[in-house]
Amino acid sequence: MLTEQPIPPIAATAGSIAIALDFETASAAPGAVCSAGLAWIGADRRVTHTAHRLVRPHDMRFHPMNVAIHGIRPHDVEFEPEFPGLWDELLPHLEQTPLLLAHNAGFDIGVLRAALKLYGIEPPRLAYLCTVKIARAQWPDLPDHRLPTVAGHLGLELRHHAADSDAAACAGIALAAMAAQEKATLDESLPALGIRPGRLETGYHEPCSSSPERRAAFRRHRLPPWLR
Repeated sequence: MLTEQPIPPIAATAGSIAIALDFETASAAPGAVCSAGLAWIGADRRVTHTAHRLVRPHDMRFHPMNVAIHGIRPHDVEFEPEFPGLWDELLPHLEQTPLLLAHNAGFDIGVLRAALKLYGIEPPRLAYLCTVKIARAQWPDLPDHRLPTVAGHLGLELRHHAADSDAAACAGIALAAMAAQEKATLDESLPALGIRPGRLETGYHEPCSSSPERRAAFRRHRLPPWLR
């Protein structure tokens, strides 16, 4: 049985420095959210809260491949609210803590933007970071930088494709990178990692990016030693 965790009261997350976000989707249709996981990083540099919400996709079409990945089926979400119901709860937290984290942020931010567009909701102003890019910069020797690989390397608990667990692991990756850089905040870690935050607001989107120097260094690092 799928278990939901409520989004905490806004007062309980005051002072958070970032929110990690993970979406699971019912299909490839734009904005087809069926599950959302969240993890808050507190000022004390630990995960203070997690949440998991089931969401009813607008068209209720579930692709078998998506179901095979996350195990969520139409009957699990039949009586859940659609995305605007989740958004009404989430927006105050994004206004209070306007930095999002996602592992492979291109996917999750893309899902967020598509869901907002589907329901005619204006996006808030926020910044976001991709923990795939963070992991590539901080631990280039890993065989790949998928969430299970990085979480396993760092000893983070993970139930992959359970959205709350994925979000908590994403937050853990950011915290581990901060610790490795011996920095107190994510912002202080970014110059050494060569990462520029993504930006989202009404009428504007800028992806999270790595510097050209960092991308070139990563490509060189992935070559066999005799070709570097």
